[in-house]
Amino acid sequence: MHDIRTIRENPAAFDAALSRRGLAPQAEAILSVDQARRAAIAQVEAAKAAQNAASKEVGAAKARGDDVEFERLRALVAEKKAEIARLEEEARAGDAQLTAILEELPNTPLAEVPDGADENDNVEIRRWGEPRAFDFAPVEHYAIRGVASGMDFEAAAKLSGARFVVLRGAVARLHRALAQFMIDLHVEEHGLTEVNSPVLVRDEAMYGTGQLPKFAEDSYQTTNGWWLIPTSEVTLTNFAAGEILEAARLPLRFCSHTLCFRSEAGSAGKDTTGMLRQHQFEKVEMVSVTRPDDSLAEHDRMTRCAETVLERLELPYRTIVLCTGDMGFGAQKTHDIEVWLPGQGRYREISSVSTCGDFQARRMTARFRPAAGGKPEFLHTLNGSGVAVGRCLIAVLENGQRADGGVDLPAVLRPYLGGRSRITPEGMLI
Repeated sequence: MHDIRTIRENPAAFDAALSRRGLAPQAEAILSVDQARRAAIAQVEAAKAAQNAASKEVGAAKARGDDVEFERLRALVAEKKAEIARLEEEARAGDAQLTAILEELPNTPLAEVPDGADENDNVEIRRWGEPRAFDFAPVEHYAIRGVASGMDFEAAAKLSGARFVVLRGAVARLHRALAQFMIDLHVEEHGLTEVNSPVLVRDEAMYGTGQLPKFAEDSYQTTNGWWLIPTSEVTLTNFAAGEILEAARLPLRFCSHTLCFRSEAGSAGKDTTGMLRQHQFEKVEMVSVTRPDDSLAEHDRMTRCAETVLERLELPYRTIVLCTGDMGFGAQKTHDIEVWLPGQGRYREISSVSTCGDFQARRMTARFRPAAGGKPEFLHTLNGSGVAVGRCLIAVLENGQRADGGVDLPAVLRPYLGGRSRITPEGMLI
């Protein structure tokens, strides 16, 4: 959510920031609604003052026996009461109209974010690892002989329809091992606090992180009103909702391994083969809640946490900064990490790490009390994948595939696989 005071103080700068995201000027329309709303509030205060003054004079007129003045003042009090009710309704309507406008507008990008229209304008900032040189033609994950029996799309389609998968045997265990490895790494080495959070949340939680109202069609809602989370960013960030935290408690750093659910509205025809884009998937999410001065450094720190996952798994990747036209709704700046998938012969997103500034904190009224005292200030929130478990499974399988149809697995996973290090062409873990 945007700060209306910032828009009042520099409407041209606000419009210029939105234009970088391809949006038309908004400030004039916003300030028109804001001016009408503020005028109604001022009129309410004036009417209340007149009502209070008349109320005091009613008693005096009664005491003097001035029945004419008494009736006039009593009628004036009743008139002001009705006027106040009308003006308060106008002010509430103005508040609602202003909120409806502001909640639909995306966050404004930081000055350092590159301008651009779409993913073609993103800027690579570094690479790690060299894609493996295969002495055979690598295939995609679902076509690897030793994987096929453990990745059942037909059974999933019978149960749930398209874009679901049933994992069995060695593949299921590898998927579980990856999630456990990520959580242990983030907790033990990166200092994040592990959280087991719900996957069903109220409207307020989805609103706080920006999924509602604009992106309702991208998520699933139960018949009794709960929402299935698209990521545990929703739950972890909302721990700060409505709170005033002491500065000494910051930063808060969380991670959580959860099921995630997305309708993938608007993605028809994209990545329909395999398990790259699913309605239900698992992810290890990272969330940080910080003081404003610390958020950019925290953004870099979180990016390194996600990169470290891939480095330990010996997966080549590249890190890019998203341009203004490719950033998510709530982001001020985003780093995407793309892992190399030899079956596709290209890098694909496996983690997205964003700093949101105070955009989410304003929506959920999340604040902190400065150590030096003074009025509470809005927190800054950050979120990032650390990383998407299903996509990491794909990367491990494709990068470790063998000519015989087996898969060599990263050494770092052996403690999570009972010392085993390979999937055989027959789908056994040895």
